[in-house]
Amino acid sequence: SLAKDDRLKPKPGRGCVTIFGYPLSIFFIVVNEFCERFSYYGMRAVLVLYFKYFLKWDDDFSTTIYHTFVALCYLTPILGAIIADSWLGKFKTIVYLSIVYAVGQVIMAVSAIHDITDGNKDGTPDNMTLHVALSMLGLLLIALGTGGIKPCVAAFGGDQFNEDQDKQRSTFFSIFYLSINAGSLLSTVITPILRAQKCGIHTQQQCYPLAFGVPAALMVVALVVFIVGSGMYNKTAPTGNIMVKVFKCISFAIKNRYRNRSSKIPKREHWMDWAEEKYDKLLIAQVKMVLKVLFLYIPLPMFWALFDQQGSRWTLQATTMDGNFGSMVIQPDQMQTVNPILILIMVPVVDFIIYPLISKCKLNFTPLRRMTVGMFLAALAFVAAALVQLQIDATLPDFPSSTEQQAKFINMVDRPIDITAGNNTFQLETFQSNKDYYTYDRPFELKIDTGSPVLISLPDGTRNTLVILEEAGQIRNIKFGDVVAKPEEGANAIRFFNSFGMVLNITVGEESFGNIISKNMSTYVDVPQGTAEFLIKNAAGNQCVFSREFGFGSSYTFIIPPTFTLEENCGQHIKEVEDIKANSIHMAWQIPQYFLMTSGEVVFSVTGLEFSYSQAPSNMKSVLQAGWLLTVAVGNIIVLIVAEAATLPDQWAEYVLFAALLVLVCIIFAIMAYFYTYIDPAKIEVHKTDLKIRKTKNKKTKTKQKKKQRCKSYY
Repeated sequence: SLAKDDRLKPKPGRGCVTIFGYPLSIFFIVVNEFCERFSYYGMRAVLVLYFKYFLKWDDDFSTTIYHTFVALCYLTPILGAIIADSWLGKFKTIVYLSIVYAVGQVIMAVSAIHDITDGNKDGTPDNMTLHVALSMLGLLLIALGTGGIKPCVAAFGGDQFNEDQDKQRSTFFSIFYLSINAGSLLSTVITPILRAQKCGIHTQQQCYPLAFGVPAALMVVALVVFIVGSGMYNKTAPTGNIMVKVFKCISFAIKNRYRNRSSKIPKREHWMDWAEEKYDKLLIAQVKMVLKVLFLYIPLPMFWALFDQQGSRWTLQATTMDGNFGSMVIQPDQMQTVNPILILIMVPVVDFIIYPLISKCKLNFTPLRRMTVGMFLAALAFVAAALVQLQIDATLPDFPSSTEQQAKFINMVDRPIDITAGNNTFQLETFQSNKDYYTYDRPFELKIDTGSPVLISLPDGTRNTLVILEEAGQIRNIKFGDVVAKPEEGANAIRFFNSFGMVLNITVGEESFGNIISKNMSTYVDVPQGTAEFLIKNAAGNQCVFSREFGFGSSYTFIIPPTFTLEENCGQHIKEVEDIKANSIHMAWQIPQYFLMTSGEVVFSVTGLEFSYSQAPSNMKSVLQAGWLLTVAVGNIIVLIVAEAATLPDQWAEYVLFAALLVLVCIIFAIMAYFYTYIDPAKIEVHKTDLKIRKTKNKKTKTKQKKKQRCKSYY
């Protein structure tokens, strides 16, 4: 018995080295956590854009897979806790699952290398199935790894302290939480920058391999650092998982109640009392406390359903906005950094200013009331997102439906011309176009000046430019297909029409428009935001540079007229036609919705953890922690259901739907909170323990009395 008890004690590290009263081992754990969180949040920051722009999935499916992955990350902590407590112990669980985690990150980085299946070297993978399969395998391993170690690392850090080091342990958890936010903040800033770089063997593409590769490298560093500190750790052997005991106790109570469902059998005060035949009253009382809190958790997933859309819907929203902040340009996935920045600012503000002021006003701002306010603030955040989306939608072009066609006209005749296109009549100056596209639902007649009408038939669901030319006194038109969607990733779709008398070759950076023959249109080239320099040259080697500043998400057709000359200021001769306007709603308009969401997170999430800890029995805090993480997983599953089932035509309407659902859940939670009675688990446990001790003493006393009675009878 003594030998067994000794095995359960933490195994001391090598010399138990301390620095400033803190075990040296915790520094390895803090560095490990920083690197691991950098790895996770860095990969997650660019994930939804990887789905959309590399794997070519639409917004809804990208959102679905993103939230499926996040849900798995919060379901696997239960598995990790069981493995650590019942089988391997925390140290081995962290090491083994970190290896799985690192392998998953490496596979993700490999899956993003387009050259591995790009046999024809055109920049597009020839076997997208392989990339999808590798991505899904990588994400599955990452979910298992990050979720499995989640309940172990913080608890393992707490194991490094002695019982008389409560102050140091409390400071460690503060530093630990800071390392999580620091890793999240830095990775969310850095990985989008890495993604925006160009890389590739045969063709240059957005550098997703680098964006995933750096987090993979940080995960390997996290694993190495953790293993290096192995000899210094206090390692506790597995003692049996309390969650398993809780599940068995609940299961027995349900089965026993079912077996004794007859109306003749007396009822018991609580359904968990049916477990008394097998389990002691202290454990049953503790399970009752846990179930009481878990019941309150039922409405909570709706908050996380909104909160985690910062990395999916809100990031996709940012791709249709202007990220130019003057001295710097913000990538859409970098807007997620607003959340950790505001967290670092608002947590101390709320704790040391807001709550004390509320207390001085004699308001009873209980934890459950705080959580209710947090849910309401999150709903307001989605109302703000809907308002921003409405402003964005107002600036978006009116693209044709599947049964419509759109046409724009460019006059390349050396005089103004009158045009009648269907029911639309207008005049065009030389080298000019009409401002907007005209929409048609059937073939239309085109009449130019006094010429004969010509029937124009365009493909359904397309935008087209009709260039009007005059050759040998005859006017004719040439049709060219235009882009029918906003250019992706904030790029600008640019093309040139050459009406110069010779072939021109145009390049911008490493991208080429090719050799454009006279009276013909080039292909589109995606040009990033900022100043672009177009090098124009002819077969004789004469050249000039045309510069143009671009915003985000526009499309232009540049006209090179017959009067063009290859001289120093050649750009003054080039005419431009704006086909799609640049994004005009600034990303700064997302800050209010991030502020409201972060405010909700501070008063909801932090308070929820504190509430769970205060209402949990001493040996079941991990059970409630697992329950709390489970609400995050269920919240992401809700997003999957709504995204697939709602099928709303407008994104702003989906935001309003989520806000309305959360307000409804908020009201339900407020009613549940009103009837909740706060408890002190320590007092209940002491009371039950005292009863157990008294019962044991009484039993021993009765046994002694019986023995004496038997002795008297014998003599």
